[in-house]
Amino acid sequence: MSSSSIDYQEYPRRPNRDLEHIPGDNGMPVFGQTFSFLRNYKVLTEQRFNKYGPISRGNTLFQHSLTLLGPEANEIVLKNSAGEFSSMLAWNPLLDRLFPNGLMLKDAEAHRYDRKILQGAFKKNAIEGYLDTMNPHLEQGVKNWPKGKEFHFQYAVKQLLLEVAAEVFLGIEMGEEASSVNEAFVDTMLASMAVVKLPIPGTLWYRGLRGRQHLENFIMAHIDAKRRGEGRDIFSQICHATDEDGKHFSDEAVRDHIIFLLFAAHDTTTSTLCSIVYALAKNPEWQQRLRDEYKALGKPQLDYDDLGELEDSKLVFKEALRMYPAVPAIPRRTLKDMDILGYHIPKNTAVAISPLFTHYMEEYWTEPNRFDPERFSKSRAEDKKHFYQWVPFGGGAHKCLGLNFAEIQTKLFLFHLLSHYQIKVKDGYEMPRSWVPLIFPADGLPVTFEAL
Repeated sequence: MSSSSIDYQEYPRRPNRDLEHIPGDNGMPVFGQTFSFLRNYKVLTEQRFNKYGPISRGNTLFQHSLTLLGPEANEIVLKNSAGEFSSMLAWNPLLDRLFPNGLMLKDAEAHRYDRKILQGAFKKNAIEGYLDTMNPHLEQGVKNWPKGKEFHFQYAVKQLLLEVAAEVFLGIEMGEEASSVNEAFVDTMLASMAVVKLPIPGTLWYRGLRGRQHLENFIMAHIDAKRRGEGRDIFSQICHATDEDGKHFSDEAVRDHIIFLLFAAHDTTTSTLCSIVYALAKNPEWQQRLRDEYKALGKPQLDYDDLGELEDSKLVFKEALRMYPAVPAIPRRTLKDMDILGYHIPKNTAVAISPLFTHYMEEYWTEPNRFDPERFSKSRAEDKKHFYQWVPFGGGAHKCLGLNFAEIQTKLFLFHLLSHYQIKVKDGYEMPRSWVPLIFPADGLPVTFEAL
């Protein structure tokens, strides 16, 4: 089923509500489980599983939907073998005005076509070029942060990653132009969570639409130069990318893809680094293990081939994303009537799977509440019991295109940080979390970096 053969007019913007035959409850009048969802999504999914099992109906964010829990449910939805689930219908109500035509907002053949072209921007030779930009930026960024006194890591790393993205993604050095682009990007990103979507001056939505327009103007103004040049940034890579017939993306497609990739990469990496830094602060023995791993290389900078040697760093990366996957829930919408986990699911039903819930299932993980990177070692391989039990990057055709880029950027950052500093938090500190739409520290993550 190609997306050109999907008549999206058949699927009203409001999903099917005929779900009374499925276990569950609609919660409070109007609001349903929205407040519980926002307050602690992790606890809500655990309660639903204990009460109703792996499939249940509910009402969150004014939408009647199904929650599907466990690796089997993940496989059905993410693998999407028969093309029965739509990513576009699930994400469009939230993102279509701000990030239209992004890869996550495409289905079937349209998605496959664009993804195949975009993959070139994330292959080895392209990423090797990005390292030349990321290495000095990350090294200098860490040096500029406060030492020996507490600061909020989340806000500092978010700003650093914006500065890195300006050059790696867009190919512009920090300055007035990059600052205005970053401000527009932040406004656009924040607007994705706007409750009132009316263009009233001063509101999140108004600033988001204005930010989107600024980003569009910037991208369109630079496309011709990018097509003529041979830059190594992601913007240039996408401008030069071609399909099997040698055709390039249109200017509008380049614009929409680069803006969406900025959105998809930035906050997820910020979330991941916050989770890792917190986990390492609470488990200092792993800081030393990574430090020893870096010392064994005996190099002041990492090359691309060095990254594959950092096995302990990979274990920490995977374990942090098990405990705190940046995207805790993944939504879809059904394109046809179907049966799932023994229940009939009507066409145009909103469903969501939960990587977060799956990552704590005791059937698959030993002491899941404990930070234990060794569980991913070759000798233990706890993640190999089911192909869809560790899914921080999703799976199937929509699996995150930039997962290798995210791992490489994380390894580079940790190398520059831990080679020179010890991460500490106050005794007894436990990081409060905001669970949705992405997992973030609820307090900015106060940490102290002490020089070795």
